[in-house]
Amino acid sequence: MASSRKSLASPKTSKRIAVALSGGLDSVVLLDSLCKANALSKQRNAPTEIWIFHIHHGLQKSADQWLEFCEKLAKKYQVQFDFRLLHFASKAQGNIEARARAGRYEALAELCVEHGVEDLLLAHHQNDQAETVLLQLLRGAGVAGLSGMPEERILKSDGNVITLHRPLLKHSRAELETYAKEKKLKWVEDPSNQDISYRRNAIRKQILPRLAKIQPEAIANLARSADLLAESQKLLDRMAELDGKCILKEGNLNLKPLLTLAKQDLSAANNLMRYWLKLNGLAMPSQERLESWWKDLAKVGADANLEWVHDEASLRLWRGILQVARAESGQWIFKAVSTAGKELGLDAAFVKEAQAKGQVAVRLREGSEKIQIKPNSPRKTLKNLFQEANVPPWQRQAPLLYIGKELIAVAGVGVSHPHLKSSGKRVFPQWIE
Repeated sequence: MASSRKSLASPKTSKRIAVALSGGLDSVVLLDSLCKANALSKQRNAPTEIWIFHIHHGLQKSADQWLEFCEKLAKKYQVQFDFRLLHFASKAQGNIEARARAGRYEALAELCVEHGVEDLLLAHHQNDQAETVLLQLLRGAGVAGLSGMPEERILKSDGNVITLHRPLLKHSRAELETYAKEKKLKWVEDPSNQDISYRRNAIRKQILPRLAKIQPEAIANLARSADLLAESQKLLDRMAELDGKCILKEGNLNLKPLLTLAKQDLSAANNLMRYWLKLNGLAMPSQERLESWWKDLAKVGADANLEWVHDEASLRLWRGILQVARAESGQWIFKAVSTAGKELGLDAAFVKEAQAKGQVAVRLREGSEKIQIKPNSPRKTLKNLFQEANVPPWQRQAPLLYIGKELIAVAGVGVSHPHLKSSGKRVFPQWIE
């Protein structure tokens, strides 16, 4: 992804919010209404700094023109602007709609973090909600899927919390068109929206108009059903919390009481399983997949190891505990230690010199490494240290920090005690995911 032509943020603002602007009717209406509301509130409150974030997918020939259009709107409304360019190696690989959507949210989150934005406004409206409900029905989704898009949800990125808002979700496409015509707004049209080979477009162009002829309030009713199902999902989550009191611990599932619950009430166990996946930010499984998981769990012994791949993560059973294992990525940082206390750390000058000489390196385990992490104790192999700490096997390929030829630290294990000191300028190595 690439970004350029950034605006300069104002240091005097009390709050920053952003609008995800595609240039289409919906997001242009959202931007216009937001800027007008902000202008009215400036006299009473501290100014709110508005940003426009545009995602250039590169999937249409007109994408460059849409970028220029959005940048001109930013100048017209005198708000800040930035964008991201997404690169798709192959347009034919996988579901391009899903890939574009995932890439869009990732890019928007990056922009929010970069510019200190905690609230991001999206222009989804009532028709979008109705389309989502119908798509989920066609997929055979449960209550969570049929709840549609929430008016607000939390998005986490690199430890930052961003709140997504959909302020137009109660308004129909027709109402937005009326507003745009009254205000004489201009917008761009995406020709791909006419392509009914995409399921959402087919529903928008062929299904919803027919439903509206049968039932004039079809779109509003579908959106209202999503709201009602969202309330039902909250109750199901609350039930899962109650059922999981003795099962759900620190984000993991205790297998023995989970199987007991499944024997007593399989529906409750399925609900708890889905709730656990939701807590870990994973997609809901199909009913067939859930059934296959229960069959696997019923066959394994108490000390068995088991792995399922789901939503680009590994679900693992180890020592009677079900847990989510993700591929680790991160970096080592050196955090300054206060010279006023006796907290241990590495000699800052030693680390700085090693960095200047390019002697700081991250390596993976080869199998024979040893390290002393406690005073008055022998050096131990990493295998023994991982076993003593009860670290699951798949987490034992931890990143190792070397300075020169010396092993200095192991992520999740500790720092070489002989290299630590309690006085002078010091830094402490930390692995940050």
